[in-house]
Order: sequence, then C-alpha cells, then structure tokens
Amino acid sequence: MIPVAEFKQFTEQQPAFKVLKPWWDVLAEYLTVAMLMIGVFGCTLQVTQDKIICLPSHEPRENLSEAPCQQLLPQGVSEQMGGLRELSGLKNNLDLQQYSFINQLCYETALHWYAKYFPYLVVIHTLIFMVCTSFWFKFPGTSSKIEHFISILGKCFDSPWTTRALSEVSGENHKGPAAGRAMVSTVTTTGAGSGKAGEGEKEKVLVEPEKVVTEPPVVTLLDKKEGEQAKALFEKVKKFRVHVEEGDILYSMYIRQTVLKVCKFFAILVYNLVYVEKISFLVSCRVETSEVTGYASFCCNHTKAHLFSKLAFCYISFVCVYGITCLYTLYWLFHRPLKEYSFRSVREETGMNDIPDVKNDFAFMLHLIDQYDSLYSKRFAVFLSEVSESRLKQLNLNHEWTPEKLRQKLQRNTRGRLELALCMLPGLPDTVFELSEVEALRLEAICDISFPPGLSQLVNLQELSLLHSPARLPFSSQIFLRDRLKVIYVKFEELREVPLWVFGLRGLEELHLEGLFPPEMARAATLESLRELKQLKVLSLRSNAGKVPASVTDVAGHLQRLSLHNDGARLLALNSLKKLAVLRELELVACGLERIPHAVFSLGALQELDLKDNHLRSIEEILSFQHCRKLVTLRLWHNQIAYVPEHVRKLRGLEQLYLSHNKLETLPPQLGQCFGLRLLDVSHNGLRSLPPELGLLQSLQHLALSYNALESLPDELFFCQKLRTLLLGYNHLTQLSPHVAALRTLSRLELKGNRLEALPEELGDCKGLKKSGLLVEDTLYEGLPAEVREKMEEE
Repeated sequence: MIPVAEFKQFTEQQPAFKVLKPWWDVLAEYLTVAMLMIGVFGCTLQVTQDKIICLPSHEPRENLSEAPCQQLLPQGVSEQMGGLRELSGLKNNLDLQQYSFINQLCYETALHWYAKYFPYLVVIHTLIFMVCTSFWFKFPGTSSKIEHFISILGKCFDSPWTTRALSEVSGENHKGPAAGRAMVSTVTTTGAGSGKAGEGEKEKVLVEPEKVVTEPPVVTLLDKKEGEQAKALFEKVKKFRVHVEEGDILYSMYIRQTVLKVCKFFAILVYNLVYVEKISFLVSCRVETSEVTGYASFCCNHTKAHLFSKLAFCYISFVCVYGITCLYTLYWLFHRPLKEYSFRSVREETGMNDIPDVKNDFAFMLHLIDQYDSLYSKRFAVFLSEVSESRLKQLNLNHEWTPEKLRQKLQRNTRGRLELALCMLPGLPDTVFELSEVEALRLEAICDISFPPGLSQLVNLQELSLLHSPARLPFSSQIFLRDRLKVIYVKFEELREVPLWVFGLRGLEELHLEGLFPPEMARAATLESLRELKQLKVLSLRSNAGKVPASVTDVAGHLQRLSLHNDGARLLALNSLKKLAVLRELELVACGLERIPHAVFSLGALQELDLKDNHLRSIEEILSFQHCRKLVTLRLWHNQIAYVPEHVRKLRGLEQLYLSHNKLETLPPQLGQCFGLRLLDVSHNGLRSLPPELGLLQSLQHLALSYNALESLPDELFFCQKLRTLLLGYNHLTQLSPHVAALRTLSRLELKGNRLEALPEELGDCKGLKKSGLLVEDTLYEGLPAEVREKMEEE
C-alpha cells in the first residue's frame, strides 16, 4: 500500500497561511484530499492484485459470429454479471505461464486505456489541482509578500497596543466624550503581566467579537518594551503598504490559478463522462497466438471493473463539487472590485477617522482575510491610523521621559528663568506639564506638537521657544497663555509657518521671529498684524525682508527695541521707522546698508543703534546724530569704514562707540572731545598711531586697540585715570611707557602678540591689576621683579 502521507507535501502550507484561505479554498482542499485517496486506493489495487483473467474460446474462428465472451453467457444473462455459468468438461491444455502470457497480452491490447489508467489519471489530475490551489503560496514573486504580510498581521493581532487602542475607543463609545479626553496616561508594568492581559483580551475578542464595542473596555497596561515593539510595527506596516500597493501580482496570480482550475475541471468532466462506460467487467480479446497457445480468441474478466466504475462515479461527483467552488470563486473575483478596500465600517466603529483605504494587492489580501475573520482587518487597521500612532508615540514618550528625568534637565537660562530644553523628540511628553516650576520651555526640532489642556498646569511659564517645531494650541490653552506668556522665540524655514495664535498673545512683551519670506513675498515683507500685542516692547525679526514690515507700525506706540537681521539681503525701504516714536534700541544687522539710513535720525528717543555687518564705507551722516540727543551707544563695527569724520565731536553724549573690524588707519583728534565716552573699541583695524587728544577722555573705562599696527602709545593716553580695561594685544609695540603707573584702577591689561622685550616695573603701582588680569607671555611676566609679581599674585 502507498500511504497518503507521502502526498502530504503537496497540500501542506504554513499553518499561518490559513487566514488567506476562504471557505471555498478550504472545501476544495478537502475535496482534493478525497480525490487523492480515490486515486491512491485505485493505484494500490492496480499494483498489488491481478489486473485481468482470460480463458480461451473453443469455437473455430469462422464460427464466431459474436464476441467469445457473449457465447459463454446464457440467453438474457449477458448483461448481468451476476449470472455467469461455469463451463465444464473442456480442457484447455494450457500451463500457468501461457495463462500469464495471455493475461498480460490481452491487458495491453484489448482493455480500453481509460480502464487501465483510471486511478493514475485521478492521481495526476488531483496533484494538478493541488498545485493550482497552492501555487501562489510557493511562487517567489508572491510567497515573499504573503509571508511578510502574515508575519505582520500576526504581530498586529497579538500586540497589546491593538487591544489597548480598541479598548480606549470602546471606552469612548461606552462612556462618552468625557472619558475620551483622558485617553493617554503614563503606566508601567512587567512584560509578562501585560502579555497575559493581551492574550486574554485576544481570546475574548475571538470568541465574542460582537461584544468588543458594547462591553466596558479592558484596561491593558503597556510596558516600555511593548511600546517599542508597537512602534516598530507601525514602521513595518508603512513600508509594507508602500511596497505591496505598487502592484497586483497576488491578485493576478490568484485569478490565473482559478481560471486554470476551471478549465481543468471542464476537461476532466467531459472526458470522464465520455469514457466511464468503457470500464466493463467482461472483455473480448482476439490475438494471433494460436501457434503458441492453440487459441486466437479469449474471454477476459477485468477483476476491478466493478470497483473502478463505482470509484469513477464518486470521483466525477467530487470533481463536480470542486468545479462549482471554482466557478463561485470566479464569481467572487469579478462581481466586486477586489483591488480596492475600504475601512469605512472600521472607521465608524472605532472612531479612527484617519484610517486610509488601500488598493491593489494590499486590498486583495484584506478581502481574503475578511472571508476568514473580519476581526483581523479591524485589529490590523489600528496600525494604519496616524492617530493611533501618535497615541503610541505619546505613551512611549511618557514612559521614557518621567518627571524625575525631566527635572534633571532644568537649568537657568541667560535671563535667569528656570528653563526646560527638549530637542529632536518625536513629540512632547505629557509629563512636561507636571513640572509646575518651569518658567521657560524650549522646544527644538520636535514634529507636530499639540499642546494638551494640561498646559494650564504650568502656572509659572513666561517664556516659550519653538525652533522648527510646529505647534497647535487649542482655544482653551490660548486663553491660558494669552495673558501669562511674556517672551516667545519662533524659528522656521519660512515665516508663513509661524502659528497664527502667536500673534494673539496680548500679554506678550518680547516677540522673536526667524525665518525667510518666500522669494515672491520678500520685497513686500508682509507680516501678520501685531495689533493684538498691546504690551509688546521688543520685536526681533531675522529674515530676508526687502523693507521694514508695515505691521511694525501697529506697535509703534509702545515698541522700545527693534532688531532686524537680514542675513545680507538688502533692506531698501526704512521709512516705517519714523513712526516708532518711543523706540530706544535699533539693530539693523546684515541689511546691506551702504549709508546710515536717514529715517534713524528721526528717532528722538533712540539710545542705542547697532549697524553691524553692513557695507558702510562713509559715515559723514554721523553729524545728524546730534538730533538723537539720548543716543549713548553707537555700534558701527564689522563694516568697511575707512575714516571717522571730525564732526564726531558733536556727539558729546555718546558713551560707547564700537568701530572694530573696519579699515581705519587713523583716528581724528576731535574724538577726544567726546567727553562722555566710557567705551571705545577700535580693534581689528589698521591703526599705526593714536592722537594725543585721547587723553582728554577722562571718563574712558574700556579701550580696545588689539589687532592693529601700533608701534607706540602717546603718553597722554595714560591721563585716562578711570581706565579699567586696556587691550593692546597683537600690535607692534616695542615698549610700554612707565606712565602706566598712573592707571590705578586698571584691572585688565592685554599685551600678548607684541614686540616687547620687558615690562616696566611700574606695573606694580596698578593696584587693581592682578596676575589673572594681565595677559602677556610667560617670559615677560617672569622678567618682572619678584616683589611686583608677589604683589600681583596677592588675593
């Protein structure tokens, strides 16, 4: 006997593949097993038992008017095989070998081919059916996608996050919207406990799927590991969807194998119905063997004809049922669009309205899964929802960033506020809002921030920084921040990405914006209205504006500091500045200015002006600054200024003048008439000498002359007895005058990078100068007398 287990490999697939087998494929599989058993049973009988038994006919050939087998039967019994009469009295004189020879010869020549090969044909056809049914599970182009899909599907079904997400939705539907607002919470548990909870929920859903929505939700706890696994599943589903939706090879392969099975069914059915009657119990055989056996006609008995005829009718019946399932499969394939799959019912049931519809092979596999169990597609849809993914990210964030860990990141910023800085996170942890002591919140490169109602817990929040971090603010949170927030920093690639709610914070005192205008809008430099910012005092804009935004005039009545950083783009129109009557500080940095703007001279309240990093070559307009009677600080550094005009003497109220990083070679003597000057920075120029009139600056406390070409210093310079900082590094000085002793308050002296051979011992008379404040080569310092060094090293 041939065991049926030998053919098991033809029908055996991975157990997980059963989810892609609808009921008709399962029925067809059982039918093929039944047909295979018929074929194997027939083949076994064919091999192990005699096939045919023949007896010679004694009538002469010329007297045989009918088949020899018919002569052996009495009248009326030739059609009935049960009435065969035994012959007696005739001797055939044939031995066993002659009978065996005749049996084999008649089997090959007289028996119809259908009767001979019927069991083999059944086995072959059944194997073809089996191959057609499982071919798409084995074909390399489809099997990899199927295996990947089944793997992801199983993980999605078993994931505790699936149970949690559906339970939360169930809770929302059961308890109403109020319960939905408390969806995400920070929970921790052990992996084993969570796994058992997930398995229990899975079994419950599989047994009673109709109760998923109506029953109260089962609380499922996720630990950090399970959260990370669910996060990885979201990424796998995204990539798999993109890969599978590109083509329809699975759909096409399934149709082709089904069409092949239908064609095979019709072919088998037709020829079996035609030839089944050829299986007969008695067979007449005429062969020319008279010289060998003495007989030419034989009557043969096909020993398995009766059994084969019964098996044939059974086989034809199974084939008919199999064919009906194939025809139904074709109907199912073509009566509806299987290359499109809608999750509308899942969206309505779960409330996850962002679950997308899918197409092509992805849709086809989901249709097949629905024939197995629609619960699979429902649980799988959880990992197609961006809302579900964001909830998971939030949960993982809460696990990772505990309040204790966040408190370790708290530190004082430059303004003295207690600041929490978070950078490059997938979202904003809810635990942030448990730190009520936070005064400044800095968020950098955090995608898609949505401030929850818990923002109201940050009662001390005064400063907010959003650096490449888009943020949505619900109306309730806007009301909370509207009067509390004092400072906000916003930085994006383009200014149109700035959230609109920023311009509605009426309690804001400082607004710092950084981003570019689109090329077509740069010239107009249109900015959102600032009328709601009634308390705004400081406005900083770093962009590529072609003019001062017109909306700046909305805050002209109370704006005290304006900073425009243009990153080298030329600022053409500045007439709007004239309306800023109470402006105290103005910065026009990297604005491509070649002259000092005339609009600046209309600012009567101006105290500080910074024109850093422009293209200024001449500052003849400096005379007009006498109209700015309150101007105390003038920064003209990092330009291309070649000289300072002599009417600089008109700026008698000027206290700080920055002229570093220019192209100055001389300073006008009239600079000594700026008697109120306390700081003068002319470092990084090409100065070769200094006018003695600098000694008139009796209020001077800080003088920076580093990185010039000075070879000597005028003795009058040491008349500035209030000087505390004197920076002379990297010049060409060969000696330092002993008059340096007159600088009693000097606390910082830089002499590095000069050509000094020795230091005057009079440095010891500078009582405020210590070793830490003396920047000089070690060899020169060691050259000082020991008592001078001891005096400098005293605390």
